[in-house]
Amino acid sequence: MSWIVFVAALGAVIIFGGSAVAAKVAVSAISAIDVALLRTIIGGLVAIPLALALHIRLPDRLQQKWLLALSGFSGFIAFPLLFTLGVDLTSANHATMILAILPVLTGAIAMAWDRQRPKLIWWSGCALAFSGETLLIYDPSVDSTLASIDGDLLVALSTLFASLGYVAGARLQRSGYSARGTTFWGVGLFALLLLPIAPLLLDFDELQTAGGYAWSGLIYQAIGVTIVAYILWYWALGTGGIARVGLLQFLQPVSGVILAFIILSEQLSLTFLVASTIVMLGVILAFRAK
Repeated sequence: MSWIVFVAALGAVIIFGGSAVAAKVAVSAISAIDVALLRTIIGGLVAIPLALALHIRLPDRLQQKWLLALSGFSGFIAFPLLFTLGVDLTSANHATMILAILPVLTGAIAMAWDRQRPKLIWWSGCALAFSGETLLIYDPSVDSTLASIDGDLLVALSTLFASLGYVAGARLQRSGYSARGTTFWGVGLFALLLLPIAPLLLDFDELQTAGGYAWSGLIYQAIGVTIVAYILWYWALGTGGIARVGLLQFLQPVSGVILAFIILSEQLSLTFLVASTIVMLGVILAFRAK
């Protein structure tokens, strides 16, 4: 892996790491549905002019169009909706550690897509990581006002779509289509689809009174995560290889947990620390099979 790919992937991972905290900040004064919609709409309205200014065309081949549709729907519709709804019902720490399973899921989908058979050590790592996730979700010591099983399960479901979007976007990059095109047109096209229904769903009175704190979390997701991080990530995955670059995702929880402590003052229980350690060990073990 070249240093340029490493830096790009690491930058994306650090930005992604703050996603749960930013979502928690946003939903403090804006409804989860509004945050999810505006995350894609704002990102798309920024992305489309950039794509046109940079003369980035839509993909020509049918297979590329399907990959763009799959990556766009998974990454900019299904994931933000499920993830934001989940974060609204759980803690940023829980959401961050549940997202830690992403490298395993991304690798699993990539191998299934390519019809590769994982090694035994990979299965062992997956089993360990998922046992940690189960302990995290069913943590008996957690304060139900801060985290809930329903919220954790929604975040867990969102990771499936995130991983699917990563793999589709990476394969689109490998097919010769640019990472910028995958990001700009992926979020742009689905933003255009959401625009007609947005006035029916958005609470404009709530948005006007939300305040800068909540809006800062929304803008971080709409621009930082949806535009900057996705460009870096898709490019790094497509250039450096899904399996190798995906390994860097195990660093994502570090920035997320630190930010949750600093910004949200979320404390770490003993069960959380044990479950998080199990998850991380499982993820690392799974990638030793690569």
